Parts: sequence; C-alpha cells; structure tokens
Amino acid sequence: MRIAIKWDGVVIGPEGTVTGHEAGDTLVRRLIRIFERPIVIGPVQRRCEGFDEVPLEFLDPAEAVVVNMDVADSPQVYSALARRGTPRIMNFVWRPVPTGGPLEQTAAFALSCALFPTFADAQRTAGEVRDLVHRWTVAPLAAQARLAWVNLGFRLDHVQPRRPTDVPLVLYPAIYLSPAKRPDVFFEIVERVRLAVPLRVEMRLHESHLVSEQAMRLSAKDWVRTGPLTATRTSYWEALARTTAFLATAEEESYGLLYIEALGAGVVGILPDRDWARELVPDAYPFLYRDQAEAERMLTRALREPEACRAEIDASADGSFGRWVAEHHSDDAFDRAITARVAEWFGA
Repeated sequence: MRIAIKWDGVVIGPEGTVTGHEAGDTLVRRLIRIFERPIVIGPVQRRCEGFDEVPLEFLDPAEAVVVNMDVADSPQVYSALARRGTPRIMNFVWRPVPTGGPLEQTAAFALSCALFPTFADAQRTAGEVRDLVHRWTVAPLAAQARLAWVNLGFRLDHVQPRRPTDVPLVLYPAIYLSPAKRPDVFFEIVERVRLAVPLRVEMRLHESHLVSEQAMRLSAKDWVRTGPLTATRTSYWEALARTTAFLATAEEESYGLLYIEALGAGVVGILPDRDWARELVPDAYPFLYRDQAEAERMLTRALREPEACRAEIDASADGSFGRWVAEHHSDDAFDRAITARVAEWFGA
C-alpha cells in the first residue's frame, strides 16, 4: 500500500521537488519524508525526487490510501476513484475549520469529516471538527465518525544561532494579507511602536499577495520590506535567526506552525490572548495581549529588551522554552501519530 497525498495547492517544480513555502507545502514535504514511496497527486505522471506524481484519474484505489488535505472534496475524490475499486481516504485537517463561511462550505466540510476518517493538526482543531460534525450531519453519521489529532511540531535542529541586527526586525507572521490575518491591526500597532523604537518590518508574502495593491502601498514605507518567500528552508531559518520579534494579529488559526517555528528560533512572539494562541505556548507565557494598547507595550519592550524577554519566556517554561517546545511540539510525535492512525484505519 502507498500513501497518495492530495493538496490542490502543491507546486512541483521541473526538477521534481515540492517548491512552495506555504504551510501546506511544508506538510506535503513532511508526509513525503514519513511514508515510503509516496505519491503526490498532480496533473502529470512522472518520477520525482522521493515520490511519484500521479494524476487522480490514474490512481489505483487498491494500491493507495489518499491523505486529502483538501478536506471538503473527499466525497468527490471517492466518486472519482470508486469507478476503479473501493477508495480509501483519510482527511487531514490543517487549516482553520470553516465555521463562519458560506453554509455550503461548512456543510460540505462537516459531511466529509463524518464520512471519512479525519486526522487534525491540534486538539482544539479536533474538537471543532467534532462539534461541526454533530451540528451539521445526521446522528448515524456523527456516531460513526473517526477522529484523531496531534500537534504538527517541527525539528529544533533547524534552528540557527541568533544574529541580532542593528535595527530591531519585526516579522509580519503570515504570507497573506487576507482580512483574517488582520494586517491593518498589525500596522496600526507597529506604527505606534515605531514612534518610540526604531524598527524595520519584514514581510515575506505569497506571490499572489506580493503583487497586490495593498502590498505595493505598504512597501512604499521606507521601514517596511516586502519580498517573496525565502528560496530554501535554510534561508527561512537564517531569516528567523536575525528577527527580533513578531506580532500575531490573526483572528483564528488551526495550529500556527509559523508562530511556533519562530518562537522556537528565539523570536519574541507577541500573541493575542485567544484559545489558538494559548495552545502554542506554556500556561504562564508572558506575552499574550488582550487589546491593542497591551500589544503595543509588549512589542515595545520586546524590541528594547529582547534578551530579558527571552529569559521571561524561558522562565514560563520551567527554565527552557526550547525543551518545552521539544516536548509539546515535536515532529517525531506527529510522525508516529499519523503512521499509527493510517495503520489503525486502513490496516497498513
């Protein structure tokens, strides 16, 4: 049996590697690493570096289990594969659960999670999936739903030594300027902090947002640098090593891999006091803000006294935030959990 990874956003370059830098690309690469001889569903059939690219219409359901990162369309994937055998599909929920969108989108997502075994990227996400299934599907489907979760985590050995810059560097911690990320709130706060502390803002944006009118307007500020996503994972971690702080303003996140990677790299994270953020950090984490004024004060201090702030973060984690991350956000735990669920649900 082989694992076939489906994510419509994946970009496979001519050299046969997954080239993107979104969270989804990172997860595809991780799944490729975990499973032996995996398949990535794409538009052409070819051998790639560590995996095979295969169109959905060529996939043999007797040979493959589909790990679907496009959760709502699992019923359509089932219909496409059922012509050639009995499909085996596992949903992988790694983005925020659609609770406030169009009715059709929410209902389709809930139905998919009721029909197919579902693996979520965090405990809170799994709870939201469970609630959605019970609210939006009939009782017999909700009763038979199979659901598991684990924190995504990352490898601490990626972290580079800190390299402070002359002017403190603030990261816009997202690759999109979408309303849910609230970039307007980010810049309202940073503009006020800048009156007290010299700073530079770095924004590494997805191509579709990099060329937007909003990005062009922001890049006109001489203290804001907008650019494309880093070319390699090594350059990504090198960039985090010189970053002083980040300010998170998103309304909702499913897990927040970028945030935990930045925190693990020693970036002082200023996070909203929301459930999704509390799940990323120790209970006593000192930089959770309740309003914009508090965020402004925390960010100002992080830029003026970054070492003292890192010491407080360590103290909130019984002396070592790095050790706490290794215990609570280990990618080894993710590897073990997802392979165990595939074995449990599909007998392989």
